[in-house]
Amino acid sequence: MIDPSALDLLDQRLGSGRARRRLDIEEWSRIKAARQRLKFLHRRSWYAHPHVIAVVLWCTGLYARGRRNASAVKLRRNIVRSPSLPAAFDGFKILHLSDLHVDENEAALQRVITLIGECNYDICLLTGDYRGEVSKTCQAALRGMKTLATRLKAPAMAVLGNHDPIEIVSGLEAAGIRVLLNECEPVVRGAERIFIAGIDDQHFFRTGDIAKAAATIPHGEFAILLSHTPEMFGQAEDAHFHLMLSGHTHGGQICLPGSIPVTLDAQLPRRFGAGAWRCGELQGYTSVGVGTSIAPVRLNCPPEITIHELRRG
Repeated sequence: MIDPSALDLLDQRLGSGRARRRLDIEEWSRIKAARQRLKFLHRRSWYAHPHVIAVVLWCTGLYARGRRNASAVKLRRNIVRSPSLPAAFDGFKILHLSDLHVDENEAALQRVITLIGECNYDICLLTGDYRGEVSKTCQAALRGMKTLATRLKAPAMAVLGNHDPIEIVSGLEAAGIRVLLNECEPVVRGAERIFIAGIDDQHFFRTGDIAKAAATIPHGEFAILLSHTPEMFGQAEDAHFHLMLSGHTHGGQICLPGSIPVTLDAQLPRRFGAGAWRCGELQGYTSVGVGTSIAPVRLNCPPEITIHELRRG
């Protein structure tokens, strides 16, 4: 349970009673998940049940390979060029982590820790889903995130995903990870700055507020938006953000050869589902993430962490 005074503060940060509404939705989600487990197979979603997916993959000889793939985290690199970038930030490097689900795959977490130890970066930005199964408590996820936080070599900012309960905020911030709840922070280098804004999950909880997050950003200054889901790309472009970092989709997780997703759990064109993209003046990147959902496998869609390098021009 969250202390009433702490809940009041979260409400102020999210705005308009959103923290209390989020808590109500979290409780409903836990009850719904428990009922689905009891039913085992639902006539309208039986094909998405973890046991059904596992059996199909076993029968096709792909399950063991998919499990191995789920721990084989890759390091990706992406260049972001913008004439609006201040000169002091030319070459600024961002470590982007998403959909870690740290309580579900210890091997993947250790691989991430190894990779980030070999990387040079100026800030770490995380785009949600630190917990795996929503019916579990967040304690195991917090332990994993605290371990990860001790290995980071730069400041960290984050947003929550649709798997993350609001109570995880205090634990993440105690570990040194600043959680942006429809909020914005400047990053200063000498006499110049950029802005990093973050919105709460809009895919499931519908508690994101781009206008509130962008309220303190002067027009024309370089600004990055963190959003768990890339579904907000249109609103982000309208709000004049220059770069949007997201996750959520897992890139499809189980893909056809050529990394063609069988399905994406998001309402958006497929070109926004993984990797770099553009919408008008907005550049974006959707990480396929580290963890898995529903089934602990990946096929033709390796897990990733990403270094984004900002370049002026």
